[in-house]
Amino acid sequence: MELSNLGPAEGSVHSNNFRRGRGHGSGNGKTAGKGHKGQKARSGAPRAGFEGGQMPLYRRLPKRGFTNRNTKEIVAINLGALEAFDNGTTVDVETLIAKGIVKNPRDGVKILGNGELTKKLDVKVNAFSASAKEKIEALGGTAEVI
Repeated sequence: MELSNLGPAEGSVHSNNFRRGRGHGSGNGKTAGKGHKGQKARSGAPRAGFEGGQMPLYRRLPKRGFTNRNTKEIVAINLGALEAFDNGTTVDVETLIAKGIVKNPRDGVKILGNGELTKKLDVKVNAFSASAKEKIEALGGTAEVI
């Protein structure tokens, strides 16, 4: 048994469309799973995060910075990783995924100039660093931005 295989016991979980409060025979009649009395048993119970009138935690903590909606998450690959390809191969995002160099390309792939390259490759990705482009073209390959 592994953590990835764990799940609730058979029959212990009801589906979300379970009809509560429909009589004793249903197994969830009378109080309909709300227990006896109290604020949470009544209609109009406070929303999640309500602290009884005390200033809630999400308002007590300072707000800092912002999230840029237009940012792109680029996956960076070093030039040395391209040694896995044969001489004269065309390298694009699909071939990088097939070789297992990139798992999830997210918003794009960028080749960085770290490492050594000894093969002539035609590389077609979203971005290159200046040193990576220089090294690829020095070996007779092409660095094309898609």
